[in-house]
Amino acid sequence: MSDNDTASPPSPPQAPPPSAPSGTVSNDERTWGLLAHLSALSGFVVPFGSLLGPLIIWQVKKNEMPFVDDQGKEAVNFQITLLLALLVSGLLCFVLIGFLVLPVVAVYGLVMTIIGGIKANDGVKYRYPLTLRLIN
Repeated sequence: MSDNDTASPPSPPQAPPPSAPSGTVSNDERTWGLLAHLSALSGFVVPFGSLLGPLIIWQVKKNEMPFVDDQGKEAVNFQITLLLALLVSGLLCFVLIGFLVLPVVAVYGLVMTIIGGIKANDGVKYRYPLTLRLIN
């Protein structure tokens, strides 16, 4: 019997599990990505703060951090879409259906903003559903 008969072939390299973070997004980028999403909540205090918060963070950090560039654009696009939906819902109040649609759009915006912030904090490039991608 030869030595080659008992040796097993080398195993192929193992890929990390799909749920494992890629490790390419730093903690600093995650924090700024989180802030890009959650700064939209400033709209409860400052007029148009829901659009200005993500816009300012995106403009300040987009050249330094690619993750924040991506998530900042996504947050701004979502807030523009949400603003348009709220305006249409407000106009629909004249035909009474807006009174039903307006709270649904507001709750949807709040929930999705929080989910976007959580995903960004996990280092995931989050995409909001039903969003107009006006800024590429």
